[in-house]
Amino acid sequence: MRVIGGKYKRRRFDVPRTFKARPTTDFAKENIFNVLSNHIDFEDGIRALDLFAGTGSITVELLSRGCDNVVSVEKDSAHCNFIGKVLKELGDENCFLVKGDVLKYVSGSNSVFDFIFADPPYALKELPLLPSLILDETDILSPDGIFVLEHGKEYNFSDNPHFIDHRVYGSVNFSIFSKKRAEDSDD
Repeated sequence: MRVIGGKYKRRRFDVPRTFKARPTTDFAKENIFNVLSNHIDFEDGIRALDLFAGTGSITVELLSRGCDNVVSVEKDSAHCNFIGKVLKELGDENCFLVKGDVLKYVSGSNSVFDFIFADPPYALKELPLLPSLILDETDILSPDGIFVLEHGKEYNFSDNPHFIDHRVYGSVNFSIFSKKRAEDSDD
């Protein structure tokens, strides 16, 4: 796992071969962060949420790029331990690691985030419901916030009123959403 940008740029962490996680490729990660830089300034007091954190690749990227606070949610114990080890090695105090179910966390959280990234298992049966859960059913995303969902090619979220962009990098698909987009279309 390699950090693409920011203060930890070029740092590498060896992910155990036993991991079941499918980390976002460096190519896809670099490109999606280039796109996101047009929507959000990560160094401007941003509170970020990394759902289905897996190896912690996105968590570390967010910290590296200057997010004030990152919450990382991962259910798998081995993955949580790895993320914790990486955070300890970095000595970064701006991350709160949650070992738990993402859907329960989102539904029960009172926190509000400026940026949410979700990279669920592509076979997750609730994957198509994530935009609605995050954007309509909870107040977890700030009114000006951005939500990015990584998903397989079989999904198309362009009909969602919060949808603003779709990007494809190799076999990786990202759909980008904003609550502001839906509000703008109501005017």
